[in-house]
Amino acid sequence: MKLTLIITTYNCPDALLLALESISGQTIRPDEVIVADDGSTNQTKELIHDFNQTFDFNVIHSWQDDIGFRAARSRNNAICKSTGDYIVLIDGDMVLHSNFIEDHIAVSESGYFVQGSRALLSEKITKKALAKDITHFSFFSAKLTNRKNSIHSKLLSFLFSNKNNQLRGIKSCNMGFYRQDCININGFNNDFEGWGREDSEFVVRLINSGVNRKNVRFKAIQFHLWHNENTRDSLDQNNLILKKAINNHIKWCENGINSINKNES
Repeated sequence: MKLTLIITTYNCPDALLLALESISGQTIRPDEVIVADDGSTNQTKELIHDFNQTFDFNVIHSWQDDIGFRAARSRNNAICKSTGDYIVLIDGDMVLHSNFIEDHIAVSESGYFVQGSRALLSEKITKKALAKDITHFSFFSAKLTNRKNSIHSKLLSFLFSNKNNQLRGIKSCNMGFYRQDCININGFNNDFEGWGREDSEFVVRLINSGVNRKNVRFKAIQFHLWHNENTRDSLDQNNLILKKAINNHIKWCENGINSINKNES
């Protein structure tokens, strides 16, 4: 199974560098790494270029114009460029446990998408990590929120991972799915602009199409770098799109990956 790792980013090159460096230390590396860039300045482009000159795996840069928060469309751009059978999504402010990719491969299962969790780093520890290029964190790291999410254990994962189709806790910063399952529902909905709910609506359509949720605990661990929260100005509008998908049992969005393909052709 060929695995593609997609990393969303927007004008946070220092955090993105830590994420990329944590990929280089994986026990099993992804077959393909794509940065889904929502319109960053040339600093991010230059960082990726320099990274590709230094490290022994290549990072593909997928970029779109900066005309507002368009994470859904940015992910679709990257998915269109992907060639993997299986896709794992993370955000560019995540530092990955060394077993992250190996774990996602192990827990992947036909008919399911995987929802992982994260541990949160404090502002102080984040600033230290960025300044000193720190990519190793563990259960014993200082100033860690959701500390239990940093425990890596095959036994605990076996005991506490579960399957359910609730929407609570959906986060595309740690999500895995088969590429074809994504194509079958037309990917993310490009109608989502501004922060929030594009990942939940994507999951609603996956579930409506017969792809169920698998929650993984104590594996596929990541550490979230602290940052200021995005504005919630578009949340009411985005909630309406989500509600429509739920109430109407929608499986396919009209403005998804197919729109990306048309615009590129």
